[in-house]
Amino acid sequence: MSTPPATAVRPWPALWSLVIGFFMILIDTTIVSVANPAIMRGLHTDINTVIWVTSAYLLAYAVPLLITGRLGDRFGPKNLYLIGLTIFTLASLWCGLSGSVEVLIIARTVQGLGAALMTPQTMAVITRIFPPDRRGAAMGLWGATAGVATLVGPILGGVLVDGVGWEWIFFINVPVGIIGFIMVWRNVPQLATSPHRFDIVGVFLSAVGMFLLVFGIQEGATYNWGTITGPISVWGLIIAGIVVLAAFVGWQAITKSEPLLPLDLFKDRNFSVGNLVITTVGFTITCMSLPLVFFYQTVRGLTPTQSALMLVPMAVISAGLAPVVGKMIDRVNPKWFALFGLTVLSVSLLWYSLLMTPDQPLWMMLFPSALLGFANGFMWGPVSNMTTRNLPPHKAGAGSGVFNTTRQIGAVLGSASIAALIQARLTAEMPAAPGGASGLSEIGGGELPVFLHEPFTTAMSQTLLLPAAVALLGAVFVLFFQKPKKAVWEAPETRAAAPVPAEG
Repeated sequence: MSTPPATAVRPWPALWSLVIGFFMILIDTTIVSVANPAIMRGLHTDINTVIWVTSAYLLAYAVPLLITGRLGDRFGPKNLYLIGLTIFTLASLWCGLSGSVEVLIIARTVQGLGAALMTPQTMAVITRIFPPDRRGAAMGLWGATAGVATLVGPILGGVLVDGVGWEWIFFINVPVGIIGFIMVWRNVPQLATSPHRFDIVGVFLSAVGMFLLVFGIQEGATYNWGTITGPISVWGLIIAGIVVLAAFVGWQAITKSEPLLPLDLFKDRNFSVGNLVITTVGFTITCMSLPLVFFYQTVRGLTPTQSALMLVPMAVISAGLAPVVGKMIDRVNPKWFALFGLTVLSVSLLWYSLLMTPDQPLWMMLFPSALLGFANGFMWGPVSNMTTRNLPPHKAGAGSGVFNTTRQIGAVLGSASIAALIQARLTAEMPAAPGGASGLSEIGGGELPVFLHEPFTTAMSQTLLLPAAVALLGAVFVLFFQKPKKAVWEAPETRAAAPVPAEG
């Protein structure tokens, strides 16, 4: 794949072109949850099967991120992005045309693989075409995209499902994907590659370890954290995943060829701290929406679209604020912005928890939503900037792969944790049904009887304390960031003409 040679790199048109596809794939991590009931009706399936429409996508998305980041270093981030975007767009069309839930699950798996090819390349290109002292605004836009996409997904999903049918949550990706492809082809430059041997053993160990770990965590609640089949258990998979990933790290330390994961990335303190911080962010953002949506729909009787619209203040403020913060962090230590963002995130979730009562006026719930917008605006860009600022250009893909992997692992941990905690708190707070049953399995899709509003709301309020605590832990991690160094930077054209330093 080649493009006409460019006389100069235009960073902002390149970034805006990449953001279109990045926004689309992040929306697809959340949009399907709103459509699940409609998919169940349309494809005549059950809840246990339809859950795999989301699980298959998340697994295929999370598992290869370490590998696809490294592939971008070797074959060029633009090439990998365009290949991934093509796969994602065609798989989206396949999803919409699926005539059975089994075909839909397969198509979603392919869609996830396309997303995994695209995601690390976005941050890698930012790192390579923006000078460190101008990278803050770019990371601000990247951060705003990541934050807003998690909120727009449910809103857009509700509107499309209610208006034209569940198939259109996938069909809408097709024109967006075509536009994104053309823009990236025209505006994103070809960057230098690293023509070294590929670590096949590392690829195998990382893929197997990530699959076992992510599958175990993600599906733990489905199997009640017990036996899956025969001698295979959830905890067995999780432990096996950790062991295989430990073997992967050991192999990376001793391999003579180019490692898949250059461990010297972690010699940079900010890179190590940033990966801890983004794990807590991924955990918190994934955790917080489920208790709120349950409260709005089953206690207050809102539709899926109406409940998603309760988060609009967060989306609007986050989108408007993040680019402004991005420009500021080029002049001020981003650490303090990140600390403010994580602290406000924790405070806003605690505020939600305190306000959550059955008779609370709904307009009052818009205030913590707005505060969450400030948290998002001050959080994503500064954390991303601090984490990747010191990366050398030829390791940008590897670093981006690690960063996005830890964010996704945090999201999977958050999803599994909040589901387990909701079940536990409902069991403790809700009155026992005939036969002693209680908990989430007894909750239907509509509004609860009035006598259950109080205990159900209490349970949801309590579960919000978990993401609030994890966000506060992230704020503590932020304190360990060092002030960014003054980096020496070469323009991409100069770098492209020079040999890329060998690793290892």
